[in-house]
Amino acid sequence: MTRNFAPLIALLLFIGASAQAAQTPSSASHLDQVLEQGVVRVCTTGDYKPFSYLDPQTDAFEGIDIDMARSLAKALGADARFVHTSWSQLMTDFTAGKCDIAMGGISVNLDRQQQAYFSIPYFKGGKTPITRCENVDRFQTLEQIDQPGVTAVVNPGGTNEHFARANLNQAKIVVFDDNVSIFKQIIAGKADLMMTDAIETVLQANLNPQLCAVHPDAPFTYSEKAYLLPRGDDAWKAWVDQWLHLTKATGEFDTIYNKWLEQ
Repeated sequence: MTRNFAPLIALLLFIGASAQAAQTPSSASHLDQVLEQGVVRVCTTGDYKPFSYLDPQTDAFEGIDIDMARSLAKALGADARFVHTSWSQLMTDFTAGKCDIAMGGISVNLDRQQQAYFSIPYFKGGKTPITRCENVDRFQTLEQIDQPGVTAVVNPGGTNEHFARANLNQAKIVVFDDNVSIFKQIIAGKADLMMTDAIETVLQANLNPQLCAVHPDAPFTYSEKAYLLPRGDDAWKAWVDQWLHLTKATGEFDTIYNKWLEQ
């Protein structure tokens, strides 16, 4: 009797092909691409001290997350290539594939989470005011701030503007494009205050003696900062999370953080 093994052979070939397909990623991870190309592309705004600042004198980026980006690249045996973006353009540039990771004091929020992954958080804080020192007692609460005759200045497109517009109905909101010199608007009397991340209010108060941070240890909100990663790339996220965990555990992050905050 002759047996027809063709159906069995076809089935075995199908099972083998399916198993191989299951083991082969449909697209290469950013981790593989960085290792192959020797370059990690880092989106950053360059206007948010102490995390990311583009020095106009040297045309070079500096700050906590710039040093962290170089640490990440070194751990991969790669070079960090910085891609200049803005807060209003950040998600557009990132989802367009212009970078492998975005770094620079980026706050975790659910809108961004819809379009991208976040690493584990590396910093916790919240929004609080910075104002001229003589006005600290005037602006302790959101109720005190949200009054006719009060002017709050904001940089466009980021969480600072979103927070101000969500909480201020009577106060005037003025948008100022240059996040580097925005605090000079308060010193010059063109605005009464700005609400931003507590760490930035502390740094700017150190840099500008006329300004004082308002209760930076008890901000209005709770927020976390993390690194932005491509949605769906689990291998890349796992590597970045582990690298970040180790920099925190070994004290490398604290060394970098203290270096820039104490300047």
